[in-house]
Amino acid sequence: MSAEPLEIHLEEQDLDRGLREDVRVGLAATPKWLPPKWFYDARGSELFEEITRLPEYYPTRAERAVLAAHADEIAALTGAKTLIELGSGSSEKTRLLLDAFTRHGDLGSFVPLDVSVSALRGSTAEIAAAYPGLRVRGIVGDFTRHLDRLPTGGRRLVLFLGGTIGNLLPVERAEFLTAMRAALEAGDWLLVGTDLVKDPAVLVPAYDDAAGVTAEFNRNVLRVINRELGADFDPAAFRHVAVWDPEHEWIEMRLRAERPVRVRVLNLDVRFAAGEDLRTEVSAKFRPEGIGRELAAAGFARQAFWTDPDGLFGVSLARAD
Repeated sequence: MSAEPLEIHLEEQDLDRGLREDVRVGLAATPKWLPPKWFYDARGSELFEEITRLPEYYPTRAERAVLAAHADEIAALTGAKTLIELGSGSSEKTRLLLDAFTRHGDLGSFVPLDVSVSALRGSTAEIAAAYPGLRVRGIVGDFTRHLDRLPTGGRRLVLFLGGTIGNLLPVERAEFLTAMRAALEAGDWLLVGTDLVKDPAVLVPAYDDAAGVTAEFNRNVLRVINRELGADFDPAAFRHVAVWDPEHEWIEMRLRAERPVRVRVLNLDVRFAAGEDLRTEVSAKFRPEGIGRELAAAGFARQAFWTDPDGLFGVSLARAD
C-alpha cells in the first residue's frame, strides 16, 4: 500500500511569516533569542541526524533502549488502532512501536505530523513500503498549532518522542499538554519521551561534542536566516556555547559573538557586543515526579514510567482521563 497524499495545513508562506516574526521579535529582545525550530532546513536535519550518532549524544540511544524493551507492553496496554507521531522527522525509532503493534495485530493507521514536506514525503513512502497493510497519512503542520487537525475516531496513541517537549518553556509545556488533552478523547493515550536531570558532565558534552557537529548545527540557524531573509550574518563570527542552568534545570544553546557584530535583516540594524549571546535553544531536563505532575495537571493519568538501564532518559505512558 502506498502512502496517502500529504494533508497540508502549513504552507511555505506560513513558514516565511513565522520566521520573519520570530526574527523580528527575538533579535530585538534583551537578551536576544531565536526558537530552535529554525535549525531544521535540509542541512540542519542532516546535521541533527549526525548528532544522534555521536558518542556524546546519549538521548537517542537511551530512548531507543526504552522503546525496544517496552514496545510490546505499550501495544498491549493501549490497544491503539491509530498511531500519531508529532514532530515525526524520519520516524526511525517509531518502527520499534510499529513492529510491536504489527505483532499484536491491532494497528490500522499511522499518522506522522511534521513541518517539513520533504521529510514527510520520504518517511511516509518508506513506512508504507515497509508495512504494506498499514494506512499511512502524513500531515504537514505545527504541533503547537494544529492538534485540532489530528484524525478522530478509534483508540489513538500519540507519540511525542526525542525529548522535544523539553524545547518548550514551562508555560508553553502547560499550554501544549492542555491542548493535547483537549484534542484527545477519554481513553486515548500519550507516550512522551523526556531527558532526565543528571550530572552536567554527561549533559553538557551531549550539546557540545568534540567533533563540532553541534556547533555547526547551531550556526546553521544563521545560514537559514541569511538565505530566507537576505540577512548578512557571518556565522564564523559566533562561537557555539552550551550552558547548564541548575536553577531551571535546562541546557541552553547559545551563539556568542566573538567580536562586535552588526547585522542587517528585515530592515533592522542588529548589533551584538563582543561576548554577547544569542539563545537558540532551551532543552529542559526532567525529574520523574515533575513530568508526572505536569501530565496530571493537563488531565492525563500516567500509567507507566520507564527508563533505560542507565537511568538517562524517561518515557511516560499516560491515558487521557
